[in-house]
Amino acid sequence: MVGMSTGMTAAAPDVPTATPPTKTPSGYLYWVAKVVLTPILTVAFRPHVEGASRVPKRGAAVLACNHVSYLDWMFLALVVPFRRINFLAKMEYFTGTGVKGRLRRFFFTATGQVPVDRGGADAAAAALTTAVRLLDEKRLVGFFPEGTRSRDGRLNRGRTGLARVAAASGVAVIPCATVGVYEVCPAGKRLPRPRKVGIRFGEPMTFPGAPTTAATPAELRTWTDQLMDRIQALSGQEQSGVDAVGGRS
Repeated sequence: MVGMSTGMTAAAPDVPTATPPTKTPSGYLYWVAKVVLTPILTVAFRPHVEGASRVPKRGAAVLACNHVSYLDWMFLALVVPFRRINFLAKMEYFTGTGVKGRLRRFFFTATGQVPVDRGGADAAAAALTTAVRLLDEKRLVGFFPEGTRSRDGRLNRGRTGLARVAAASGVAVIPCATVGVYEVCPAGKRLPRPRKVGIRFGEPMTFPGAPTTAATPAELRTWTDQLMDRIQALSGQEQSGVDAVGGRS
């Protein structure tokens, strides 16, 4: 999965609309997978949840989470019982070839995940447009603001794309964190090791003046840093102070 992995520099919160909106996948398999995987993940990882009541039961909102493992999105889906989370997933998950590529494309499409292209400014604008469209549909959207998984377990600097979404939409952004998941299955490891994990949700944040006041690049950066500080307080991770190294998310 991906977050808003680009730091765009436009001063205003207006969202580019060059790319036409696409229909949001129905996500029927999301609930099937949730029913099947919930007892398995619960027994294997005994998740301890804090602050889940901060996730609204209806209406638009964003979950902004640290990203240490490919399991992060599964744990978020596991502990948010009444809503489907739409994650923005990198385009490569939807364009693979062969049997593996087709199966992966089917899974991500059928679970309601939304493809975004992470390459270049035009692609970043399209991803931003997609995110705001989902929020206009009153959906719960999942972001990993670091842009890709941490390679060493530290919390990397957040990209400012999510701040642009918050400034453009004015929706609440709920910082959250998985705890102990890096030890379960860090980047590069395929099979997880069963152990207890935690999922914590913090107090919602909104972008000051959103959505009517233009946001400067400096304001986007400051708000993003404040969001990452909230996530760090929940996760307990050391902050690296640098952007995540690119690679598979």
